[in-house]
Amino acid sequence: MGRAGALRIGRQRRGAAGYAAADERACVSDGAAAAAERVARESYGRLVARLAWQWRDLAAAEDALADAFAAALRHWPEQGVPDAPEAWLAAAAHRRLLHHARHVRLTLDPRVTALLDEAEPEAPERQTVPDARLQLMFVCAHPAIEANVHAPLMLQAVLGLNAKVIASAFLVSPAAMAQRLVRAKARIREAGLRFEAPEARELPARLAAVLEAIYAAYTLGRHALDSPADDLREEALFLARLAAQLLPRQAEAWGLLALLLHAESRRAAQFDAEGRFVPLAAQDPAGWRDDLIREAEAALWTAAKLRQPGLFQIEAAIQSAHAQRRATGQTPWRAIAQLYGVLVQHHANLGARVGQAVALAESGEPAAAVALLDALPLEAAGYAPYWVARAHVLGMAGAPGRQAAVQRAIGLTDDPRLRDFLVAQLG
Repeated sequence: MGRAGALRIGRQRRGAAGYAAADERACVSDGAAAAAERVARESYGRLVARLAWQWRDLAAAEDALADAFAAALRHWPEQGVPDAPEAWLAAAAHRRLLHHARHVRLTLDPRVTALLDEAEPEAPERQTVPDARLQLMFVCAHPAIEANVHAPLMLQAVLGLNAKVIASAFLVSPAAMAQRLVRAKARIREAGLRFEAPEARELPARLAAVLEAIYAAYTLGRHALDSPADDLREEALFLARLAAQLLPRQAEAWGLLALLLHAESRRAAQFDAEGRFVPLAAQDPAGWRDDLIREAEAALWTAAKLRQPGLFQIEAAIQSAHAQRRATGQTPWRAIAQLYGVLVQHHANLGARVGQAVALAESGEPAAAVALLDALPLEAAGYAPYWVARAHVLGMAGAPGRQAAVQRAIGLTDDPRLRDFLVAQLG
């Protein structure tokens, strides 16, 4: 459902209770609406994770939270925004779940009986996963749910992202992603799946989907323009660190952590003082964070010692090679091209193949890079990084078509900072 969905349904349910649209606008003050928006943006994922973990039911948790937002939009304009709005919403959703439990006569279930006093239930004494959000992510990777929806379901249920945003991370249309998520939730209801915490022995088999979702969350936060982007990046980094600590014998967990740390180390150098985009090759390595680079290298070395090769480790190794420029002043393009070749052998997605083409061109083989881009499937035509890379590679090869490629990239780019950079390339 997501944060925006909770607010939207909240407004719809308030209207169903008898409020006309005009009365809503008069009743809901700007301050109360802004507070609800802020809590939805910052806390939706934590609230859903907490409620779903306590009640073992994702759909019920989302419905209860939507009702809580509806109640907030009714009461906050009259009573004032509470000092702890997140706690207010959690309590309202909790009461709704209690009421529903009584209504459907589930009180014979010991887990529900324990909740029938209005107090918040205590967590089980022994938890497999020490963080409710990460625990719910492992739950979303239940084998009864289709594998291609595991990571998207985590992004929606745990981090509160909507289908349109999630679709951009997986290179599918928003409509297709929405259908996947709807089918997944229908499957959960039809199968009567209870959101039980997985046992420790089940975690390694579910880890790949969890890491994919964490990586997608960081990527979405990295490219977003609004202020919650920082929160999403920080949350992804927190979850990556926690996953590595939880499963220290799983090399890919350390590989993902290394990859994100290398990306985060360059965040401040990605834009100049005027907010203009600076491509990696033009960044001043002195602006990269040395502490994060060292932490990334330690994580990558930990992964290597486990001798479990994986995709995130290869991607982290590519970023590690880029980081060498901070010490040597040179980018080892030949080694990077070789690493991309290994990555493409195991996971030939568009991003990997585009990266391989750029590395080939930079290492002195622009003609081979053009041929590689020419061989990509038709779906590359809608992928902005493909056209950015094509323009760069054609320019290095001295081949025609560079200007047209830049124009195609501009048309597919949403970020105005990157669009301004590309427009400058036309000159």
